[in-house]
Amino acid sequence: MSSSRVLVTGANGFVGNAVLTRLLSDGRFTAVGGVRDLSKSSYPCEYVFFDLGTAFSASALVGVDTVVHAAARVHMMAGQGADDLSAFRVSNVDGTLRLATSAAQAGVKRFIFISSIKVHGEITLPDQPFTSFDMPAPVDAYGVSKWEAEEALRELGDRTGMEVVVIRPPLVYGPGVKANFLSMLRWVERGIPLPLGAIANRRSMVALDNLTDLIVRCIDHPAASGNTFLVSDGEDLSTTQLVRRLARSLNVRPRLIPVPQKVLSAGLVLLGKRSLATRLCGSLQVDMRRTCELLGWTPPVSVESALAGVAKYYLETKNR
Repeated sequence: MSSSRVLVTGANGFVGNAVLTRLLSDGRFTAVGGVRDLSKSSYPCEYVFFDLGTAFSASALVGVDTVVHAAARVHMMAGQGADDLSAFRVSNVDGTLRLATSAAQAGVKRFIFISSIKVHGEITLPDQPFTSFDMPAPVDAYGVSKWEAEEALRELGDRTGMEVVVIRPPLVYGPGVKANFLSMLRWVERGIPLPLGAIANRRSMVALDNLTDLIVRCIDHPAASGNTFLVSDGEDLSTTQLVRRLARSLNVRPRLIPVPQKVLSAGLVLLGKRSLATRLCGSLQVDMRRTCELLGWTPPVSVESALAGVAKYYLETKNR
């Protein structure tokens, strides 16, 4: 029996690379990596050039059964405004639709789009987690572009018959994580006092291994077709709890100052750091029960194990 051929875009990126690695270890699939820089292709598999800003070679889609579209513009480039929606649309909407249209024309059966929980918004109320049935309410340009891409993909799927699957992850973490999560790792490991000792929020996250496992489940599960899935580790943490868990994984004592949550949030807003206040003090929870029920899926990796893996990788590579 021939294996299913899967193209992964953004195959050198954080999520795409993990998906490609997983596919290469699974005998059911033949993996093809879509990357911008072919010189950085390090796995023993086929690679093709892919860039969100240019046309994709239709020949590269011949024989492909499934596309996992993990490539995206996440940050603004230097010199562009933080609210420049047009730049996000060029990559995340136009680039996605261009790829998906070529995929449909080439006979690709299923298109898996890695979207974002930001489609729903930035914050949840107590005991009111986001569900896949909630009305989207994106706040920033990135979230808006992801929602518009989802809508364009659904219209294309309805018109062409190509099966569209949407996955909306919250914060993804794992070995090699960057940005704010890496900064927090450094602060905790170095023993820097943090004013995060009295935060009673709840935030969902998803370990890279858990997200990858769900993506692979969606490649060939019949119930995935046409559905939108929320995903998390199944255990929500407060910012205070996360710092304590990270400290334990790093084998250090956390230095937490119990600044009242409202005081910390107000101070950050006054300093012009509203988005940071939201991430540190606000709640963002997802309800993934429908995902688990439809796909017969549960996260295979615990938060404890995932954080231990992140800490181990960080300690081994921090001086490189």
